[in-house]
Amino acid sequence: MQKTYVIDTNVLIQAPTAIECFEDNHVVIPLVVVEELDSLKKNDGEKGANARKAVRILEKYRNLGDLLEGVPMDNGGTIRIEKNYKDVSLPEDLPDDKSDNRILKVCKGLKESNPNEDVILVTKDLILRLKGQIVGIVAEDFFREQISEDDANYAGRCELFIPDDMINEFMKEGIELDKVYSTDDNGERREFEVVENEFVILRSDLSLKKTVLGRVSRGRIVPLEFQNAKPYGVSPRNVGQYFMQEALMTGADKAPLVIVQGMAGTAKTFYSLVVGLEKTFNNPTREYRRVLICRPNAQFDDDIGFLPGDEQEKIAPLMRPIIDNLEQILDSDEEERYNDEEELSGKITEIFDRGIIQMEALNFIRGRSIVKTYLIIDEAQNMTPNQAKGIITRAGKDTKIILLGDPNQIDKPFLDEKTNGLSYAAKHMKGSPLCWQIVLSGEECERSNLAMDAISRL
Repeated sequence: MQKTYVIDTNVLIQAPTAIECFEDNHVVIPLVVVEELDSLKKNDGEKGANARKAVRILEKYRNLGDLLEGVPMDNGGTIRIEKNYKDVSLPEDLPDDKSDNRILKVCKGLKESNPNEDVILVTKDLILRLKGQIVGIVAEDFFREQISEDDANYAGRCELFIPDDMINEFMKEGIELDKVYSTDDNGERREFEVVENEFVILRSDLSLKKTVLGRVSRGRIVPLEFQNAKPYGVSPRNVGQYFMQEALMTGADKAPLVIVQGMAGTAKTFYSLVVGLEKTFNNPTREYRRVLICRPNAQFDDDIGFLPGDEQEKIAPLMRPIIDNLEQILDSDEEERYNDEEELSGKITEIFDRGIIQMEALNFIRGRSIVKTYLIIDEAQNMTPNQAKGIITRAGKDTKIILLGDPNQIDKPFLDEKTNGLSYAAKHMKGSPLCWQIVLSGEECERSNLAMDAISRL
C-alpha cells in the first residue's frame, strides 16, 4: 500500500535529494515549504545552496506536468505541491500563522480526506514531531542519512592474538590474517572480521602484557611505519595516539582521508596540528604547501556575514581553540611558556604571516579544488552529510583531509550523533583503502587531573 509523505523544509535544507528518496510512495510538499525555500534560496553557505538545489529538483518535475495535480517520478511514486487545507482546525494553542502549524494543517487535512491512507510527516524538528503526536499525525525523522548502531560502534581498532614465536616475523614483514585469532569470553577461538586499514593490537598468546601494534592492509597485518616518529618533537602517550600518529604521518598518496573521533581532551586537534607543522615547517621536501584549518560552527551559515571585519577577523573567535593548541606546540616548556606572552604571540603570528597555517570558514571552501594541502576540519560533527561529501570531493592532487570531532557534542540544529557529517563520512568511507579511521577512548584523555576525575564522575 502506498504511503503519503509530507516533507518539512528542514529535510530539504539538509538533503535536497530527499524528494526522490521515498520509493514508490506519494511525496507532498506543502506550499509553505515552497515559500520557505524561496526565502532561503539567496542565502550564502549551505542553506542557500541546498535550497536552490531543492528548487531545481521541483522545477524538473514542474516541466514534466502539473505539480498541483501530481507528477510521476522515476521510482514509481508521485510528487505534488499542496496548497489546500488552510481551514483545517488545530488546537487553540497552535496559532495559524506559524509555518510549522501550516504544515500540520496539510497533514491533518490529507488524513481527514483519506482516512485509510497512511500520512506521515517527515521532519528534522523534534518539536514539530511532538506537535504531530498532539494532533494525531505520525511523524518521523529523515532516516536516509542516519548511521546504524553497528556503524556508530566502529572504533577503527581491534585486539587479536598472535603466536608468540611469530612476533619477530610480524615486526619484519607483517603477518597473514589467518595466522592470528580472536577468542570469546571462555577463551575459545572464534571467527573475526576486520576491515581495510583497521588498526590492530596484537597480543602474544603467552603473555597478555606483550603486545605489538599493526594495521590491516590487503589481507595482512603490517607493523606501524611511524611508531618511533616524533613529529615536531611530540611522542604518543597512549595506544590511540600511536594509531592516530600513523594515520596522520602517512602520506596523502596512501591515506588521503583520516577520520579521528573522540571526546575533548584526547589530543585530536593538537596532534593533527603537530603533524601538520612537521610536514610543512620541518619537512624540507615540502610534502604539503600549507596547513588549512576549517572549524564548522552553527553560526557560519547564519551570522558570520554580519560580524565586523574581514574573513580572518570574523572567524577568529571561532578559531580560538586552534590558537590555544598552537601555544602549547610552539612552546613546549610548560613552566616558561607564558612568561613572555608577547614572544609567544609573535611566534604564532609568524606562522600565519608566512602562510604555513591558514584558517577559513567552511562555507568559503565550496566550489574550490584544494591541491597539495594538509586540510584539518575541526569539530566536524557540526557538518551536515552534504557538507562532508562536499569537503571530501574537494580534495585535489596530493591533499590530505583530516576530519576531527566528537559525535556526542553536536551544536548544530537538526543534527544528532547518527545524522551528522562526521558519522556519515565514517560510515560510508569505512573499509576504503584511502580512508584511515580511529576512535580515541575516554581513557586516552590527556587533560588535567581534574578533567580526568570529572570524566569518571560526571
